[in-house]
Amino acid sequence: MFWTRFRPTSLFAVLLFAACSQLSRPADAQTPDSKAQDSAGTSQAEPRDPLKRPLTRKEKAPHRALLKVEHSLRKWPDEDVSVIITPEERDAFNQLSNEEERERFVEIFWDNRDPTPDTQENEYRDEYYRRVAYANERFSAGIPGWKTDRGRIYILHGAPDEIESHSSGGTYERPFQEGGGTTSTFPFEQWRYRYLEDVGQDVVIEFVDSCMCGDYHMTIDPAEKDALAHTPMGRPMRAPQNDGSRQFDALQRMVDVNRAPKVRFNDLREVVITKINYNLLPFDVLANFVKATGDTVLVPITVQIRNRDITFTNSSGVERGTVNIYGRLTTLTGHVAQTFEDTLQIDVPHDLLAKTVDHTSVYWKALPLRSGRYLMEVVAKDVNGGRLGTWRHELPVPDFSEDRLATSSLMVADRMESVPTAEVGRGSFVIGDTYVRPRVPGSDGKPVIFKRGQRIGFWMQVYNLGVDEKTHKPSTVVNYDVVSAASGKSVIHTQQSTSQMGNIGAQITLQKTLSAAHLQPGTYELRVRVNDEVSKETVEPTARFSIE
Repeated sequence: MFWTRFRPTSLFAVLLFAACSQLSRPADAQTPDSKAQDSAGTSQAEPRDPLKRPLTRKEKAPHRALLKVEHSLRKWPDEDVSVIITPEERDAFNQLSNEEERERFVEIFWDNRDPTPDTQENEYRDEYYRRVAYANERFSAGIPGWKTDRGRIYILHGAPDEIESHSSGGTYERPFQEGGGTTSTFPFEQWRYRYLEDVGQDVVIEFVDSCMCGDYHMTIDPAEKDALAHTPMGRPMRAPQNDGSRQFDALQRMVDVNRAPKVRFNDLREVVITKINYNLLPFDVLANFVKATGDTVLVPITVQIRNRDITFTNSSGVERGTVNIYGRLTTLTGHVAQTFEDTLQIDVPHDLLAKTVDHTSVYWKALPLRSGRYLMEVVAKDVNGGRLGTWRHELPVPDFSEDRLATSSLMVADRMESVPTAEVGRGSFVIGDTYVRPRVPGSDGKPVIFKRGQRIGFWMQVYNLGVDEKTHKPSTVVNYDVVSAASGKSVIHTQQSTSQMGNIGAQITLQKTLSAAHLQPGTYELRVRVNDEVSKETVEPTARFSIE
């Protein structure tokens, strides 16, 4: 039928049609000649291996997808985690033979670095890819940012504490150790880290853009940024004393800052699991957050231990319990941000020990931190009993730098009072001019507990209040409600406005005290609703407590 409609008018048309007919034939279709060959006995071809038979287009599709995934995982050590994978891990990965093994390896790789293995999130992995994205955005120079020297250092160690940037180069006064005098430089940057674990303190890393193309490379040679060093007008740098040892130290430091970080968290996890199984010394930890400066947050940490869990020894009629406390806060990539180490000592007259066994003892430490996510680990040791306990959780420190209505933590305190002028900002439990000793909720999620007759204090700060352009004062209304968890109804309600607070600015401190004698036994929630009538913003922090 087709031939009656199409009549080739030239040899070229005939050949073109024949070629198209061959292309339209399935890849595994047999021609009449091949069939005749198969039936010719001795001339029959060897049976075709079904595994080597060419695949049809439809059959190739899923194989292409599989090959694409496998190819991606093969490149995973070089393209995804080249900055943090250790040589041992790379060697192990290269010995894997199939896709299933590689997927399992990737899973274990991130699990070993997860600072909070008891949660679904892997903060280390999230922070790592956030840094990669930032490096690609800020440090690209003809190549992806994560492949540049600045990108690699940023991914490994995070943002430096200080950056000295000479983005245009130009006139530069050389310090004595670089030879002194004035010269002209290529663009360069110096990144300073106050402390890098496994590297040292006051680590300065220099990057030079000697090509003037935006590609800053790391160097230990201070003359590399000197644009005049190799010109006839250039003055050679005077070599400092002990130059050989300095060069050796600089080389060692370059090796250290580029080394993949150790896999620390896996070892810590095993220690923690062992201690939890034994449940040697239980204690609770509470972290609160108070704005200090634009980029610094004061983090008061309270450790609470029941007296019944502390071993007391008698000395001259006084029962003494001693607990050594050590704490460490690290970034999610292992950089140590803060540590603290103190002794909690409890002295009780022998005759009163039995009456205080149901009481708790508390330790308090306020640490300045930048906003971000940290891993906080606390170890407490009962010195007399030799028992040890550990506590380990993620600590997300909020960012108060944004120009929006925000509050500190809402603290529930069993003691709150003004301090003498000489003690303002000094000593345990002192925030500004107020002594605030918070109660710590139990690790079981239960609220803090007060006895009837005790006084309950609430402390909170509010930041970034809007200021009226005419009066130059804020206009804010604060509502306090104590709500019964059983009935859902408010049993105490008070209201306060900034017009009643005197001369205040964009920040206020709220302090309230109530007597538990007026509340029936049960669980309650304090709701503090702050309405900023200038910015039209509202915040409503809450805190729970129980009365027994």
